[in-house]
Amino acid sequence: MDYSLAAVKMLCSQLRDAKPTPSQNATALGGVLFQRAWLQGVLVPISGGGDNHMVLDDGTGLVELGLSSDFALRQWKSGMYVMVVGVYHIRTGDIPLLKVHKMVDLSVSPDREAMWYLEVMDAYRLFYEPLIQEFS
Repeated sequence: MDYSLAAVKMLCSQLRDAKPTPSQNATALGGVLFQRAWLQGVLVPISGGGDNHMVLDDGTGLVELGLSSDFALRQWKSGMYVMVVGVYHIRTGDIPLLKVHKMVDLSVSPDREAMWYLEVMDAYRLFYEPLIQEFS
């Protein structure tokens, strides 16, 4: 894991445009390299996934969450609004997978979803957009 690469704030829909870069053991979104993605959204049930798998829906798309046994022991419930940081894995023919490193229940925070969209837009405008334009 290269911790010099930031966990990129993004929406699930942006993950569709990410491309693998095997020589750098990272993923690229335009000119932005990342190994970990930072997402927020609502937990939804997954059929047949068991306790170690859930799906995050942020309103723009879905990503499957691979939970380690530490996270699986907690009481994650459908409908919770959570922040998730984890390693992003591109999967062909299936929804993307995020192997979770950090997961926090934000359900009690007012206006959390609206603020998240603004945070992602701001980060994109300030940090990612210049890099993406440079590599386009």
